[in-house]
Amino acid sequence: MVRKMQLPLQTANLIVGFMVWVLISSLMPFIREDIAIPAGKLAIVTAVPVVLGSILRIPLGYYANVFGARVIFLVSFIILLFPVFYISAASSFTDLIIGGIFLGVGGAVFSVGVTSLPKYYPKEKHGLINGIYGMGNMGTAISTFAAPVIATQIGWSMTVKLYLILLLIFAALNFFLGDKQEPRVKSSIVEQIKGVYKNEKLWFFSLFYFLTFGSFVAFTIFLPNFLVDYFALDKVDAGMRTAGFIAVATFIRPVGGWLADKFQPLFLLMGVFSGITFAAFILAFSPAIGLYTVGVMIIAFSAGIGNGVIFKLVPFYFNKQAGIANGIVSMMGGLGGFFPPLLLSVIYSITGSYSIGFMAFSQVALASLIFVVWLYYMDRLSLQKEVFNSTAQGIIVTDTKGHIKAVNPAFTTLSGFTESEALGKNPNMLSAGRQSPEFYKEMWEVIGNDGQWQGELWNKHKNGEDYLEMLTIATVKDDSGDIVRYVGTFLDITPE
Repeated sequence: MVRKMQLPLQTANLIVGFMVWVLISSLMPFIREDIAIPAGKLAIVTAVPVVLGSILRIPLGYYANVFGARVIFLVSFIILLFPVFYISAASSFTDLIIGGIFLGVGGAVFSVGVTSLPKYYPKEKHGLINGIYGMGNMGTAISTFAAPVIATQIGWSMTVKLYLILLLIFAALNFFLGDKQEPRVKSSIVEQIKGVYKNEKLWFFSLFYFLTFGSFVAFTIFLPNFLVDYFALDKVDAGMRTAGFIAVATFIRPVGGWLADKFQPLFLLMGVFSGITFAAFILAFSPAIGLYTVGVMIIAFSAGIGNGVIFKLVPFYFNKQAGIANGIVSMMGGLGGFFPPLLLSVIYSITGSYSIGFMAFSQVALASLIFVVWLYYMDRLSLQKEVFNSTAQGIIVTDTKGHIKAVNPAFTTLSGFTESEALGKNPNMLSAGRQSPEFYKEMWEVIGNDGQWQGELWNKHKNGEDYLEMLTIATVKDDSGDIVRYVGTFLDITPE
């Protein structure tokens, strides 16, 4: 029963963590009425919680494996009581910065669930499970929508104090309902980092999540004030529109995870980055509110799918180092939400327009699309190499002049010749001399006419012993139909 509770409990934990994480940005239009914040520093205040919320994802992902999700969520919610109370009494820009830094713990808890939950389910469901957990992103939508509504009734300071009650409730829920028997992984954090940092896939996934989750966080932070300042919407309307963006990105996330369970994840990411590239290009032209909404919704849809797909890929490729890999990738996603608002703010202060910033966003998405395509084909080549090296049949690849270009390990096992001894030589180095010239002439005539030949012949092992083999030779042609390679596969069928 306790194990079955973990998915709904940890998803609810993430909702609460994210509600707290965006507390300042959700209430910023109200806070600015009481606390003077220079326009040039506004983006800093709203982005600061993202920094710690990103960096802490590495240790929290690691310690989720060491101590279990129950302990990490419980401790995190207790810690969050202090910055939330401090912000409720804030009276200066400095107070908001100090409190905002420690609000980052709310965003850091993301790496706890993506490390813990896959332990309870088979691999073919990891995409869907992490996608459902990722719906905890809706915590940002809840705060963005509900906090301004409540603040209009009781003020922003009392609204912040309500979060203290929520944190206490969920600290208690984790104490009583968290899984005390969760499997632990206690390898050194240094050993885990050494096990992943040289794998280029980790950094590709980090870049992809930097863009997908980063765009989700960035627009969540950026939109409330942008819609008020640029389109002159009222604060509640801006909050509702931002909540709509968050809701789309959140509810589509498990769909992305489910699709990644069913189809090739990298192929899905091609569609994701194509969508983001197109949408950011639209926003770069500063359209009216209608077209602007279309562009933002495309980003919400694409980012949601991408977020679900990426956390299918991470545990698949980093099963033994899931905690640290999840932490690093999710950290980069959080940082992806930190830099864009600052960059847009700086560009706007220099040019008076956000166009250059959105165009840069479009180009980063395009570069990510190119990387995904490259990674997709590298994966296919890697698979082909694995098949080539693991097959029990000996394989020889030659050019059209008969020079050996490649052999597999089974070739060495069956013939005794190493790869270095075979490369550049002619396959007749293996001949036992038992076949007549007419035999080879007929064989090559069949290959020329049919593109393939199969039969038995005698060859010689490196140690001088003859052996009978079943040999198949096939031609490899280019797009114009010209032969570019010959591939021979053989098995030792010598009678005993």
